[in-house]
Amino acid sequence: MLAFLAAQACDIFNSFKHDDVVVAKVGRNRLYLSDLERYIPDGSSPGDSARIARNFIDSWAVEHVFVKSAEKYLSKEELNVDSELEEYRKSLLRYRYEQRYINANLDTAITASQIREWYDAHQENFNLVRPILKVRFVDIMKGSPNEGEILDKLSADEPQLIHDLDSLAYSSALSFKDLSDRWTDAAELAKDFGTDWRTLMGQIKGKVVKIESEGDVKAAYVFDMQKDGVAPIEFCAGTIRDNILSERKRALLVNLEQDLLTSARENKDFTIISKE
Repeated sequence: MLAFLAAQACDIFNSFKHDDVVVAKVGRNRLYLSDLERYIPDGSSPGDSARIARNFIDSWAVEHVFVKSAEKYLSKEELNVDSELEEYRKSLLRYRYEQRYINANLDTAITASQIREWYDAHQENFNLVRPILKVRFVDIMKGSPNEGEILDKLSADEPQLIHDLDSLAYSSALSFKDLSDRWTDAAELAKDFGTDWRTLMGQIKGKVVKIESEGDVKAAYVFDMQKDGVAPIEFCAGTIRDNILSERKRALLVNLEQDLLTSARENKDFTIISKE
């Protein structure tokens, strides 16, 4: 049946484009053209429309075939999903209310002193699992007329030389990243080199890492590197902000629960009935 629906989808969509007719059925379930058309983006080509229609009809049919088979083979107890649906409903409503409450009440302002306080109190959470580096990276076609000058200026620290490097890289390089003023994970840098971080670390000679392929040259100048120990606070700041916000969210939800219980008790909506 599914194969037939897929084969006929293009003809169905084109032949009944303006009629609200049944285009597919599984048992007593019907799929109408008006439902199908809502999933076809405006301006789609005939070929795209047919493909989207085919996929939607197949997905719709699979869903209903599964339900039909389940209704046939599952026991009466297994078919009763009322309790699960009610639990899901309550969970979904609670989640939506919590999100609205958080959005309305969460303080998202985080100061530098709060970040420092968190960092100092949770140093054990910030031990490095990989090296971190401050680098300037470039990927340039081998033989480019600016290749030598760009590679020479990767280590530049004078404003004019950095400006010249940026201009050259913009016009000649396949990729250029100046990460000399912030820490980056060795694994992230390794992605730019198309290798793993351990291999990359083994390629560093002095302060330079350079990997050549058949068509291009990838190189980086290492301004600073920390291989182990506690990561510097600036590297952890983003994670710390997320942790502080998560802690604030948890506190808000705990307070919300208590406030709702207190209000319910005061309004006599919640009482505990004891039997002596």
